[in-house]
Amino acid sequence: MNANILQTPIDYLKGVGPNRADLLRKELGIHTYQDLVNFFPNRYLDKTRFYKINELQRNSAEVQVVGKITHIRSVEQKRGKRLVADFIDDTGKMELVWFRGQKWIRENLKINTPYVIFGKTNWFNGLFSMPHPEMELVEEYKKQLRTAMQPIYPSTEKLAKSGITNRVINKLMQQLFIEIKGKFYDTLSEEITSELKLIPKAEAVFNIHFPQSQELLAKAQFRLKFEELFYIQLQLLIKNMLQKQKIKGFVFEEIGQNFSEFYSNHLPFELTGAQKRVIKEIRADLGSGAQMNRLLQGDVGSGKTIVALMSMFIALDNGFQACLMAPTEILTIQHYNGLVELCKDLDTSIYLLTGSSKTKARREIHEKLENGEIDILIGTHALLEDKVKFKNLGLAVIDEQHRFGVAQRARLWRKNQMPPHILVMTATPIPRTLAMSLYGDLDISVIDELPPGRKPIKTVHRYDSNRLKVFAFIKDEIKKGRQVYVVYPLIQESEKMDYKDLMDGYESIAREFPNEQISIVHGQMKSDAKDYEMDRFVRGETQIMVATTVIEVGVNVPNASVMIIESAERFGLSQLHQLRGRVGRGAEQSFCILMTGHKLSNDSKTRLETMTATNDGFEIAEVDLKLRGPGDIMGTQQSGVLNLKIADIVKDNEILKLARHHAMRILKEDPSLSLEKNKVLRFTYAQLAKHKNIWNYIS
Repeated sequence: MNANILQTPIDYLKGVGPNRADLLRKELGIHTYQDLVNFFPNRYLDKTRFYKINELQRNSAEVQVVGKITHIRSVEQKRGKRLVADFIDDTGKMELVWFRGQKWIRENLKINTPYVIFGKTNWFNGLFSMPHPEMELVEEYKKQLRTAMQPIYPSTEKLAKSGITNRVINKLMQQLFIEIKGKFYDTLSEEITSELKLIPKAEAVFNIHFPQSQELLAKAQFRLKFEELFYIQLQLLIKNMLQKQKIKGFVFEEIGQNFSEFYSNHLPFELTGAQKRVIKEIRADLGSGAQMNRLLQGDVGSGKTIVALMSMFIALDNGFQACLMAPTEILTIQHYNGLVELCKDLDTSIYLLTGSSKTKARREIHEKLENGEIDILIGTHALLEDKVKFKNLGLAVIDEQHRFGVAQRARLWRKNQMPPHILVMTATPIPRTLAMSLYGDLDISVIDELPPGRKPIKTVHRYDSNRLKVFAFIKDEIKKGRQVYVVYPLIQESEKMDYKDLMDGYESIAREFPNEQISIVHGQMKSDAKDYEMDRFVRGETQIMVATTVIEVGVNVPNASVMIIESAERFGLSQLHQLRGRVGRGAEQSFCILMTGHKLSNDSKTRLETMTATNDGFEIAEVDLKLRGPGDIMGTQQSGVLNLKIADIVKDNEILKLARHHAMRILKEDPSLSLEKNKVLRFTYAQLAKHKNIWNYIS
């Protein structure tokens, strides 16, 4: 069809006008005919059957009835009046009731004329009634371009107040389809549509707004969801491909002294099969001549740091420097201490740079970095500063990617003439469907097994009423020489929430354990006080650490075997999983005890059941995704990527996998989409690249 008509401003659609157009733009982002076509219903009312009055059930369901009004009257009530109409069909009688707009309604109702009514029923005084029904004369009803499955569109309070109801949107949609005559170009190749038996584009768009049957609605939804996800995957895969073609990377051919010496003589434990597989994938990337962009996923304690270090050794062996960037000072220091410990018998120079590094130390680092004396630099955002110049940065490792924006990653690229290889690590396992959509342009490696000898952490849920038994258990563990974390969600008493706060908790634990040394750590303490307290715990001078979530990432204390999480219902799933990962780092059996009150929401119950049922971070991430949705999990920086119009990556993950499979297969055979059979894909993709927003052109 003439694509230009779809770019017509919405003001010109019959029935809109300047005021409505303004509201549609502001409230729903509908600027053009195109935007209205792609404003999809979020649910449907099934109007496939008409009920007789004697078939109505006392279940307050939404029903549709055909009948006539025989009598109208006003009824006095405590406040004001209500308008009541007797409505009959050939099986019985019910009442229609209005509390607002009575004058206008009374003037417009027709007696003894057939109406179709629709609404929720109530049962009162032995009679069914329907308040504020949707009504239409049967003769009008028969004329309408309509469907038995009635679409319900997303709305806002402002639209409802301004009279732009669902019915108005529906009428505008009818007008739009009359004007554009329902002709749409197909945007998928014949090969895809015939293989997947997809209905044509025009039929899909029509049936999403005016479904002719349940079956056609299902086919329309499948077709449009597949299309949306297919083009997103195509975009990501092409971006990855172009990156590899265009952006040349340093070729690290040498596996030399640093790598071999460490692997043969200084590895603290045997690598797992998963670690070996991932190192192979990274080695292949580093030797390919293309710039590496790889996401390394692994659960808490799966040994990502060793993999990162061995990748850095490959850079060192080829005459390059490496850096590791982490989001917080605590995590950065932990990485630094861990790597220094691993490299203590090697001739590797490792330096630390954070926001609180002193000026003198900074000056020394800047100098040594530029003349190549520093092999590995570990730091926070401070690494991104312009003053930080490397002699030849070959590999940048970024920990906890979702806390860094794309722009920050790009600044690391500019630290060299040719961009360094990038290895992104995350300890928050990302569900596969989400990873494919957000990081589809990165190659993904997964460490999916824990080092041997690690005992799974036993997780239990206990109510506050079991507190004394929990204290007795803690005493037993301390007697065995173990240490205990107790984590609270709040620092000070909140007026709105009656959760145990940290200071309260500290006092009750001090009373219960008068002979033990207790550390306390929270976000409002000064850095050095925090470090002092943590250090005491690490050295074993204190047996109990009472803390807020500042210990979520950071301290590594193999002797700590118990994690108590107070008011566990206040924490998200991934946070609970991260906190649990603070124990279980030694050879002893470790425990995580989730403490809650008795009143729990359904989501809280699901979270607690998931935590007690599994230690697998990927399983936990899947549940978290279902509970919270993609935006919340990835944070604001990433969620904009998935501004989906019709697909849902949680519910539609099978369609997502199918879309990615087809996109990969097509690009493998025809990387530039130059074959005649892919002509329509090339055209649609080019439009997409131009507009940036997938639905601006898919019509």
